[in-house]
Amino acid sequence: MDLAAIVKALGLKVRSGADLLDRKVTGGFTGDLLSDVMAHSSEGNLWITRQVHQNIIAVASLKDHAGIVLVQGNEPAADTLEKAVKEKVPILVSDLSGFETAGKIYAILKVRGV
Repeated sequence: MDLAAIVKALGLKVRSGADLLDRKVTGGFTGDLLSDVMAHSSEGNLWITRQVHQNIIAVASLKDHAGIVLVQGNEPAADTLEKAVKEKVPILVSDLSGFETAGKIYAILKVRGV
């Protein structure tokens, strides 16, 4: 499944990487502790977090994530957005809680057999 389908299904706001929504999502990871994300997430994951600082871009880039979803309406910091554009990391914003966002993404991926 690609990012565009998830963006549409959840009504996510695209803050960076509008031209990268054809990326394939192979799973997801929810977490705010960067070391945990680095240790346990996988390539192609859609990372769900409330962190907005620029270090999330470094982690997402290192792990080759499909993108990052910021929850609870959190917006990326200006330097985070700049780095996301430079590193080609899609940042999406959900007004839902992390729990609701993860559940909805899980359900979509499960139905599609991902």
